[in-house]
Amino acid sequence: MKQEKIYEDLFPVLRRAKFIFFIVAIFFIFLILNFWKVQILDHDGYWEKSEANWMREITLPYQRGLISDRQGIILANNRASFRVSLIRENCEDYDKSCRKIARLLNIEEHVLKERIKKYESQPHFKPIVVKENLTFEEVAMIEARKLELPELILQSEPKRFYPFESFAAHVIGYLQELSPEEMRRDVYGERRLGELIGKTGMEKQYETALVGGHGRLIEVVDSLGRGREEVARSEPERGQDLTITLDFDLQKEVEKLLEGREGAIIVMDARDGEILALASYPDFDPNRFINRFTSEEWLDIVNSPEFPLENRAIRGLYSPGSVFKLTIALGALDLGIATEETTFVCKGETRIYNHPFSCWREGGHGEIGFFDAIRDSCNIYFYNLGKEMRIEEIARYARMMGFGSRTGIDLPGEKSGLVPDPQWKIEARDEPWQLGETISVSIGQSFLLVTPIQIAAHTALIANRGIRVTPHLFKSLSLNGKKRENRFNPPGNQVVNIDTSVFEQVIQGMWEAVNKQGTGWAALVSEYDVCGKTGSTQLISRDKSEEPEEEKEEGEEEEEEMKTHSWFTGFAPRENPEIVVTVIVEYGGMGGETAAPLARRLFNSYRKKYDRQEPTQTH
Repeated sequence: MKQEKIYEDLFPVLRRAKFIFFIVAIFFIFLILNFWKVQILDHDGYWEKSEANWMREITLPYQRGLISDRQGIILANNRASFRVSLIRENCEDYDKSCRKIARLLNIEEHVLKERIKKYESQPHFKPIVVKENLTFEEVAMIEARKLELPELILQSEPKRFYPFESFAAHVIGYLQELSPEEMRRDVYGERRLGELIGKTGMEKQYETALVGGHGRLIEVVDSLGRGREEVARSEPERGQDLTITLDFDLQKEVEKLLEGREGAIIVMDARDGEILALASYPDFDPNRFINRFTSEEWLDIVNSPEFPLENRAIRGLYSPGSVFKLTIALGALDLGIATEETTFVCKGETRIYNHPFSCWREGGHGEIGFFDAIRDSCNIYFYNLGKEMRIEEIARYARMMGFGSRTGIDLPGEKSGLVPDPQWKIEARDEPWQLGETISVSIGQSFLLVTPIQIAAHTALIANRGIRVTPHLFKSLSLNGKKRENRFNPPGNQVVNIDTSVFEQVIQGMWEAVNKQGTGWAALVSEYDVCGKTGSTQLISRDKSEEPEEEKEEGEEEEEEMKTHSWFTGFAPRENPEIVVTVIVEYGGMGGETAAPLARRLFNSYRKKYDRQEPTQTH
């Protein structure tokens, strides 16, 4: 009985013990399964997270090389700046973090998320730059809230800075963020998504020299993302400094002359092709591109009706107008079609191939010879030369003089222009060449298209009596004050297969155009022997599809005046030429009235600065 009584008393205890044992067993099984999940299934994820929490790699930005003019004036510099980056892996709640950061940095939340989305393929422990050029107030606010926002990291960096704003903007160029597409195409080698790279101008042309090498910092961080210990560090490498051929003073004057006009001006050393000044207007401030754009802001810039990003000096395509008469003159002399004694009668209009063709002077020039035809830019004279040469020879001499191909200037994006001929018209338009089109090409009209830099190079070729120089902006490269490369290496100077006596005759006509009250008389500089040629290209409309027009309609003279591009190109002095000046002013009227006076000021400025004086020669 006593034994039964004992079992009865122990039974509830044993039952409770079994229950407790069962619960404990379940608990241990859960722990074992969870341990297995953590150690086996989720090992890689937790390992990466552990590494990110305790070890952090930071990219140390390099200093981009400086860009200076020939006198050492710094045109592209660097200055200290702060940026803030986001480490997505440290975000407990991504949307909540974005809201906080957007409010803190005064950024639209959708803009912030749009920026972060660009990097969605990047590892989450990689910092993403969310704002640059922070003010001291913003830096202080971020520092004060770094415990609350461990996903943010502050960094100092050297930031590109253009001290003269829009000065020489089309030459220097601008920086812009490396795009995912460029990363995919591996355009720039070992570069990081979001890094600023040269997109135009010298910044792009000499990107590989100007760019430095990133440094790297590996540090231990605590759970709040604070750096505790430096593990490894490699210092960034500075980029090389670039000196370019621009002359600050001449460039400043060129830009002043162009201000408020659309067009381009080039001042070039005739002897070696060094560009002393090159400007295109409208222009832009490259500092604006340092701060990252939204897609809407970028579209506003590229869709501007004034096309401020377009470098008209190397990319603007224009009919050369009467400037092309120099090429016709050279070809006709070289072929023996004309001599300096050849004359034609200009009555203001002539009929060729049963079509009327007019001269710009309504009453005509009367009987006119070779030099006078260049001096007075007689259309009738050059219609006749072009008719005799035929389009095939005109095209051959045009290409010989550098039209239809790039000059080789060290600026990205140069256009080739167009030298039309029958084969081109069949291929491009599936139409046969019309004889009347040859007559229009003879005075630089029809389908013929050139760039201002081609006109400048063409002018230098004439000035040098057939020796071609390559326009360029490179002067030297240096690192820490030591020159590493100090000359431009273009293809060897080429000699055009035209006798120097032919060039001398054309130069005589150019000299008379300026010095004997010809169309270029407004470029006259006392005792400097300027030689030049004007041009005026009439247009049908102002839109981008504008086509050259051969003659004005009756009663529309004033309206057409507003639709005329104004050209002047010339060199000085006549003997031992030093400088080439090429000017185009869009919708500027006649070349002798608008472009030539601008060129005169530049010839004067060059001579004054470099103290060059040549006695006037009588020819």
